[in-house]
Amino acid sequence: MPLLRPGTIGILPAGALGVALYFHLTRELREVDDRVRFFARRGSASGEALRAAARLRVKVGGEIREVAHPALWAPDLLASAEAGALPEVVLVCPQPDQLLGGITVAVQLIEWLHRAGRLGADAAELPVFILCSNGIYFQRVRQFLVEKLEESTLLGRLPDLWPALMPRLVGKFLRGVTIQTGQREGDGAAAVYRPGPPGRTLLTGGDPAVRARCAALLGARGGWFEVAPPSSPTRVEFDKALINLAANLLGQLAAIDDAGDFRLLAVQEIFGNEGSAEARELIERVVEIGRAVGAYTADDDLETIWRETLTSARKVADHIPSSLQWIEQQLRLGQLRPRLTPTETWLLEPLIRYAHAAGLEDAARYFEKLTARVEQRLALAVRRQGKSGSPL
Repeated sequence: MPLLRPGTIGILPAGALGVALYFHLTRELREVDDRVRFFARRGSASGEALRAAARLRVKVGGEIREVAHPALWAPDLLASAEAGALPEVVLVCPQPDQLLGGITVAVQLIEWLHRAGRLGADAAELPVFILCSNGIYFQRVRQFLVEKLEESTLLGRLPDLWPALMPRLVGKFLRGVTIQTGQREGDGAAAVYRPGPPGRTLLTGGDPAVRARCAALLGARGGWFEVAPPSSPTRVEFDKALINLAANLLGQLAAIDDAGDFRLLAVQEIFGNEGSAEARELIERVVEIGRAVGAYTADDDLETIWRETLTSARKVADHIPSSLQWIEQQLRLGQLRPRLTPTETWLLEPLIRYAHAAGLEDAARYFEKLTARVEQRLALAVRRQGKSGSPL
């Protein structure tokens, strides 16, 4: 009996981005069936709460729709493998600081396939993993994957994977750089999700044939997935980082005032009609580092990149950046800390590391100072909440 079900899609976990992708892959909930399912993240309390509730609440316009299809929730990937119900494609959408844990689970799945005698010479029964979280991380995650696989070989959990099998395994891990938006209101089983309009996801990295197959499968289900133009995954990540950093990082500076009061802002309120001088400087610094690491070339004109960033911002003008949503949630729970959100951490740390490696000390100091400014603003919000004695 085959373990992998061709044509099926898994989403992990059911967060704001995951639910937004689910919404569009089910043609706005009109085609809810077992071809698109949420898979549990092992050890996730919030995921277990959602699965136990056996429902999903989605707000469309002014209406809240409840989805309670029995096939909505699947167990974690290892349990699904044992049940012979692995999806062909898994869209991985957690906070970026949870990605390495997800890679560890994927390696455990590869080990399970080997023990079950199902790994094969072409790894045909291993799902494709598309990493959709925000950040500049694909090279680092891919290196981590290879190291974990070689560690498993060293410990006798896997056979020697070189030279044939390792490229096939690594080729099944793609980067999905997405502009799909979504919001979550509330927590746990009571959460209400608000998917944004269809947003494009560019597939890069991994094996070219795998990318093409995924684009076709996800597109046939109603998703907006395209194979990225020939370029490195890092270039595609840098392009997305421009809008992410400007909206999320500068958004935090604008959303928290000098008294520490916080308010949600949409992208339009952060950028304005023509962008700010601060946003322009941020874009210039990112491009400077991008040129140093080969993500951009001398032929990539800064003015063109700036205008393209503004165009991207206008397309999501009403969206509330994910980091502002995260801060609002942490304040509501009384758990906000004066440190970068996971999204910014996985954008800024690579940029600062690349800048130091390339000898761009001014650029490194710029982002280090920007980090300090944002954390100072977060500290104001924490103190403000402490004085008020209650969450938002």
